[in-house]
Amino acid sequence: MKLIVGLGNPGTKYARNRHNIGFMAVEQMAADHDFPAWKGKHQGSVTEGRFGSTRAVLLRPETFMNKSGDSVAAAMRFYTLEPEDVIVIHDELDLAPAKVKFKMGGGHAGHNGLRSIHSHLGPDYGRVRLGIGHPGHKDRVAGYVLHDFAKGDSDWLDDVLRGLSDGAPYLAEGDNAKFMNAVSLRTAPARSSTGTKGPENTTPPPREEPPKASEERNPLQKLMDRFK
Repeated sequence: MKLIVGLGNPGTKYARNRHNIGFMAVEQMAADHDFPAWKGKHQGSVTEGRFGSTRAVLLRPETFMNKSGDSVAAAMRFYTLEPEDVIVIHDELDLAPAKVKFKMGGGHAGHNGLRSIHSHLGPDYGRVRLGIGHPGHKDRVAGYVLHDFAKGDSDWLDDVLRGLSDGAPYLAEGDNAKFMNAVSLRTAPARSSTGTKGPENTTPPPREEPPKASEERNPLQKLMDRFK
């Protein structure tokens, strides 16, 4: 069994914030794979189902971001799971928008949700890092992550969420290479290799007209030619 956690803040006020992309991801997975309705448990909302033959629990902590670890730890205890059975999906300032990376273990890089989870689990759990870009200065970070995605982000955001959902069965199985491949098929689809040259021009070039005489010869010139 895998516990797949999407990070975010509860309430409609935060629903479309950049910080809530983790919530959006697990909601897309639940909808696409016919998981049952969400229920309030473990200081959050959960839904249990299967990705193929693999049982999984999806969790949205509702403790607010900086207390996410309370909810994750409660769910782990209930399902008797180890840190390596946990995968956390979260926003990542250090990745460009639409970039997705998977890693196992490591630091929290100042992310408040991960910091809280670290305090309960330690570092040895999986993370799916979803790039949202950086506002350019650390003083602008709080306002940036707690602001809704721009309208211009809708296309790439939809591709990322659908790619994560496509790859969810592989994520649950622990096949991270296939998971990342499923994501990339949505976010960077293959293009046909038609080359850069256009079609050859098969129309024959126009025939050259024979040069015209520069002048017509008059009768006197023709007569003189007879006596040369």
